Amino acid sequence: MTVRDHDLRIVAAAIAVSAIGDWIAMIALSLRANELWKGAGVAVLLICLWSPLAALAGHVGVLVDRLETRAVAVWSALFQAIIACALAFADTLPAIYALTILLGIGVAVSQASEFALVPLLAGSRDIARANGLVESMRSIGFLVGPLIAGAIAASAGTRLALLADAATFLVIGAVLLALPVRRLVEHVAGTTPRARDGIQLLFSERVLAIVLGFGAVTLVFMSASIPGDFAYVSQLGHKDLGIGIVLSVWAAGMLVASNTIPQRIPVAAIALVTLLAATLQGLAKFIAPFWTVFPFMVGWWFVGGLGHGLKNTGFRTLIHQRVEPDRHGRAFAAFNGLRNTAELAALAGGGILVTTLGARGTLWIAGGVSALAGLTGVALLSAAQARAGSS
Repeated sequence: MTVRDHDLRIVAAAIAVSAIGDWIAMIALSLRANELWKGAGVAVLLICLWSPLAALAGHVGVLVDRLETRAVAVWSALFQAIIACALAFADTLPAIYALTILLGIGVAVSQASEFALVPLLAGSRDIARANGLVESMRSIGFLVGPLIAGAIAASAGTRLALLADAATFLVIGAVLLALPVRRLVEHVAGTTPRARDGIQLLFSERVLAIVLGFGAVTLVFMSASIPGDFAYVSQLGHKDLGIGIVLSVWAAGMLVASNTIPQRIPVAAIALVTLLAATLQGLAKFIAPFWTVFPFMVGWWFVGGLGHGLKNTGFRTLIHQRVEPDRHGRAFAAFNGLRNTAELAALAGGGILVTTLGARGTLWIAGGVSALAGLTGVALLSAAQARAGSS
């Protein structure tokens, strides 16, 4: 094992801790927002958290590519720790929402910085395996974070939960501060990074444009299906415990896929496999409601988690492979903006689907359209690769 291999393992472990903290904060803030404004409180909170990742994507990318990236990541972690502490003592909705917007800004900067640093930490691993490790650690946060958050909130209240989240930011900041790597991009005169560069980087390259374009469509419908998950579990008669089970099983599928499959995929096949994974994710939610039995749903949620974990790793790896290293900050910030714009669009859509079509109808429509978008992307990508091979 090289020094870089060791560094990436430490950073990945810190990312797992941070992901757990993110879930702790999300659930604690959601509980508090729901108490203060039943009905719309949580939806507005999510809009406040995700909007900065979408609205500031271009500027975040420029920041990461113009300044020394590790230092940006460390200061971002410290900033998020301070905001999380302030949120722990915020008692009014305006204060909570304002601070959540600031937290969202910190999240946007930290995620883009982490992405840009991963290739420098990969060591003897290829980039797909390095991204698989990072995503698997994030999946651990998804797997255990909600359980820890629920336990802390139930026993000690949301204030302690948010202080625990602040501590996780300090942990990842300390880990990043100890890293020996530095990333400071030297820009040729006349090539100063611009806020609009990120989207151009993603969509001027044909393979990335197809994969990310159709991937964004699948994401919109997968995010819109989330209210259907809760409604369908309740319809099956399991409610609180049931939703915990299916979320944990989904996260377990993500963990298995991201940690075992990416390194086995040939480089030339990563784009195609990423779209197939997005298709599988949608199919899982489409198929599950055909048999209204809870274990059947649980099994397909594990399959959906496999597709989700593989898709996330594929997106990261494609951007690393097809965008020049000195532009990684702008490219990933743009991808983050695209992803969070899709999730914001899906917030309202999911509620409308459940209200009009019911739980099963929501899963059929959202899962089916997501799978169809993935298959359409597969067909277009295969055709484009065939033309390129024959020319």
